[in-house]
Amino acid sequence: MEVEIGRGKKARRAYGFDDIAIVPSRRTRDPDDVDISWTLGPYRFDLPLLAAALDGVVSPVTAGVIGKLGGLAVLNLEGIFCRYEDAEEQLERIATFSPDIATRELQDIYAEPVKDELIARRIAEIKSHGVVAAASLTPQKVRRHYEVALEAGLDILVIQGTVVSAEHVSRDESRPPLNLKEFIRELAPTPVIVGGCASYHTGLHLMRTGAAGVLVGVGPGAICTTRGVLGIGVPQATAIADVAAARSQHMLETGDYVKVIADGGMRNGGDIAKAVACGADAVMLGSALARSYEAPGRGYNWGMATFHPTLPRGARIATKQNGTLEEIIRGPARENDGTFNLMGGLRTSMATCGYRDIAEFNRAELMVAPALQTEGKQLQRAQGVGMGARGAAVGVAD
Repeated sequence: MEVEIGRGKKARRAYGFDDIAIVPSRRTRDPDDVDISWTLGPYRFDLPLLAAALDGVVSPVTAGVIGKLGGLAVLNLEGIFCRYEDAEEQLERIATFSPDIATRELQDIYAEPVKDELIARRIAEIKSHGVVAAASLTPQKVRRHYEVALEAGLDILVIQGTVVSAEHVSRDESRPPLNLKEFIRELAPTPVIVGGCASYHTGLHLMRTGAAGVLVGVGPGAICTTRGVLGIGVPQATAIADVAAARSQHMLETGDYVKVIADGGMRNGGDIAKAVACGADAVMLGSALARSYEAPGRGYNWGMATFHPTLPRGARIATKQNGTLEEIIRGPARENDGTFNLMGGLRTSMATCGYRDIAEFNRAELMVAPALQTEGKQLQRAQGVGMGARGAAVGVAD
């Protein structure tokens, strides 16, 4: 529904996760009968979970842990692990920075060039754990480094930026734009995920490139400042629903089903359930995992654009390290705010509403319900517990 912003300008109303609720259906189901697995290309995963390509979240070691738990971790091939032989030393430094110098110091650290030999080594380290190896490159750097990654055994490539389009225009002949359709065809049969995007038309165009999956989300993450710096973005519930509609249109046109991956803005199991109910096939998490004891960020998380040399679009945030990756992802939960056993929360939500698998849950009934977050929760808010904690375990800055 469009609303009038002023004379000559209208806008659509959009919704975030806090604005909506999942409506229970006439049926309930045993949680053990719910299937939350999904596939990407030839790979099947027990959990619809990707760990975001952030240096504070994914190292070769945590990629192995997350892979064995049933998820998929994405390593940033333009991050610290592929710039420094001793990545741990740099991560230790980042954890010591005061907030007033953190961005400037990150810019200096990331000025070190990416090294092809480290790309090959890090992918080999992930493969040594016996899990699927996924890694990300930006559209600007993907042609420079992808061959080394593939030769090292990379299984899934993620081409990721703040906003990625299928039609980048540039008059600079020294920097020809990446033709995603041609490039993805060259990489076949390696599955490629592209994103982010936040609209029906951009999602549809990205799907037409031959991508196996599309990342949905522009600026919703706890560490991202894109919405403040650039003023662009779409609330996640609406963005996911729009791109899911593009998936249906693309399937009608081609018969190919492209996975929709919600990227960012999810603090707890309820948000993850809502993302899937809006149409996502899987979710990509960052800060929710950065608070694990195993996370390489040592209690901090920061985004891919936090260290941009001229226009940073992210913040280094402190997280409260209070659980293992297994406890956060699969449980058991020892907190009642939904920030532990995230996949159990999704499974129970689906079972409570009677849905058997993710495809069925995509069709769940939704309601615009901002009162869902506050109705009857006065004591929880006053005491800062349960829903009154507002996912405080995820990050101090959330």
